[in-house]
Amino acid sequence: MTSTRPLGLLACIALVMGNMIGSGVFLLPAALAPFGWNAVAGWVLTIGGALSLAWVLAALTKRLPGTGGPPEMVAAAFGPIAGFAVGWIYLVSIWTTNVAIAIAAVSYLSIFMPIIGQVPGLAAASGFALLWLLTLLNIRGAKAAGGFQILTVALKLVPLLVVFVIIILVLTTQGTAPLRPFPAEGLSLPAVTASAALTLWALLGFESASACAGKVADPERTIPRATMIGTAVTGLIYLLICSGIALLLPEAVAAHSDAPFATFVARFWSPGPSYFIALFAAISAIGALNGWLLLQGEVPLAMAKAGQLPQWLAKTDGRGTPVRALIISSIIGSLLLLSNSLRGMGDLFQTMALLSTSATLWLYLCCALTALKFRLVLPVAAVGVVYSLWTLWGAGLDISGYSLLLMLVGFPLYWMARREAGAALA
Repeated sequence: MTSTRPLGLLACIALVMGNMIGSGVFLLPAALAPFGWNAVAGWVLTIGGALSLAWVLAALTKRLPGTGGPPEMVAAAFGPIAGFAVGWIYLVSIWTTNVAIAIAAVSYLSIFMPIIGQVPGLAAASGFALLWLLTLLNIRGAKAAGGFQILTVALKLVPLLVVFVIIILVLTTQGTAPLRPFPAEGLSLPAVTASAALTLWALLGFESASACAGKVADPERTIPRATMIGTAVTGLIYLLICSGIALLLPEAVAAHSDAPFATFVARFWSPGPSYFIALFAAISAIGALNGWLLLQGEVPLAMAKAGQLPQWLAKTDGRGTPVRALIISSIIGSLLLLSNSLRGMGDLFQTMALLSTSATLWLYLCCALTALKFRLVLPVAAVGVVYSLWTLWGAGLDISGYSLLLMLVGFPLYWMARREAGAALA
């Protein structure tokens, strides 16, 4: 009989790192170039905040074994309504994240097939096809998706390793001469805050192992280890590589590059290998999309089992795969994608990325408050609360307000599920 908990430590680390190392890292050096050394400080604060929140999730997993992920943890502390609100907005963030990553993957592939960006609607159609191909892979089961995740994580580390080696070679042969000088006036708090809000998009996903708790073998030990290892390693990679590109490339070159990794390789090595960097960037985005699609099935499954969504979504096949939840989620993602098909790829990516970041922050904030309620890792949980509130403010009050509004939209489904449960008991 096939195990219903097929994800071990290696697969969970791959899930965490694969969901974090997606499309954002390959675009961020261009966005962060104008901030210079302020972006380095932004990375340090964001990584510190992410590690604090990862520690909180690890502590909650040990304190509340057997829960179906962060929404059930919040429900244990503040009641089912709070648990549903957090679970629903997190599900919304997954849908928008999948759209953003699908578009990013198509954008990278358009370097090899320029017609994708030239024919109106073709980019959205390509993203639609990619979304459903990976949905079919996930329908085969978490074991197949986990194996694919391990493979894509190994492949997506190739361009990161290449760029890291080039950075080391440049610094050892040329010293600090190519580096942008540290500003004489020192760091700027507004610039650090703005850059930290940008960097958070690239670090979303450290909660992935917790969100798939129902599919994890020995979750009380595996999830904390995978969460902390995956977050720490990914954060260090981002800090070194994104900062190196942003500080070694001239600001005007980095800021106006559509593919800063490829631009960096072309400048300090050769134009030829830069195409391979673009290919691996596409692989990276595809691997991240696979991991997030796994979550888009597991999150509504856990919520349905908890009585927060209609029981129709709690059905699984013989492998324990939530086929219905996967299909419904991909239909919603497809509608989001196709309804914005006339937008440019960059505009659509930015809109969905900002909304995903803000929506996920509500989950992080509530998990930190849950840890405070249970008096777990109190200093770290307090840091997590402050960091979440600070980043919500940094993301923009309009975007954060919109994500809060989307949180309320799901409550009719909650009341439907409660009525369904009440009728079953009658």
